[in-house]
Amino acid sequence: MLPYVGRRLIATIPVMAVVAIVVFMLLRLTTGDPAAIIAGDNATSQDVAAIRERLGLDRPLVEQFVIWLGRLLRGDFGESFFFKKQVSELILERVEPTLALATCTIVLTVALAIPLGILAAWRRGTWLDRIVMGFSVLGFSVPVFVIGYLLIYLFAIELAWLPVQGYQRLRDGLGGFVERLILPSVTLAVVFVALIARITRASVLEVLNADYVRTARAKGLSELPVMVRHVLRNAAVPIVTVIGVGIAVLIGGVVVTESVYSIPGLGRLTVDAVLARDYPTVQAVILVFSVVYVLINLLVDLSYTFLDPRIRY
Repeated sequence: MLPYVGRRLIATIPVMAVVAIVVFMLLRLTTGDPAAIIAGDNATSQDVAAIRERLGLDRPLVEQFVIWLGRLLRGDFGESFFFKKQVSELILERVEPTLALATCTIVLTVALAIPLGILAAWRRGTWLDRIVMGFSVLGFSVPVFVIGYLLIYLFAIELAWLPVQGYQRLRDGLGGFVERLILPSVTLAVVFVALIARITRASVLEVLNADYVRTARAKGLSELPVMVRHVLRNAAVPIVTVIGVGIAVLIGGVVVTESVYSIPGLGRLTVDAVLARDYPTVQAVILVFSVVYVLINLLVDLSYTFLDPRIRY
């Protein structure tokens, strides 16, 4: 397995190189000049030119890329144009809210989606199955920001059960930390639950018709041991796969959700940096998200060997 892991890690190098090139070029080719934004509305063309020279934006694109890549290989993301701080410091300051939101969302999603998918498959064709599938279609069809604003209106404004927006760090109190994560986590989980519940239902339905499941029931095993030992275990590979794929949905949803709920995480940092044309910050955050996504896919692949002993690398 170790040689396989080594090969996968080496294979991520060209992937990250392509991501770096694409992100670098897309930012430079989009409209908007960061120097003009920094200079302000009353700045003269000379002021803008001076800022462009100071930031190195007047150099050829190839030279800018080589300089940025050299810093990146040394672990230096550069200095933010807009925030006037090292990008690595910005990321470290913002990583806790995003990590907390993502963790809570994943835990909530897995706790809800897998049981719902199993119940829908077990009671296929009944009202319970139709309700779960209807929720899945609706949840995956409605945009994340619409779900967020609906939850804010209902639970924060009308019922006044939860705060509207904001984030409280864990060191400042567990109660406020959890209270301010409930609505954002539920907002993201609705989409995630919809995706995983559908795949879980389809995977479990396929296994329920297998001969070894009928044999287990014929031996007198009750439904719970049959579902856990035989059905869920053999249906786990597609479920784990879609959880890994859903991380991409989660990353995109974090950007929108943190903006809706004013959470100072990496998603909100990305939005602010894009609006300010803050090239170093946008490039660094997207690279961080890309690395996380590649590593999660690697962990998902490795988990197959534990879920299905027939799979070997």
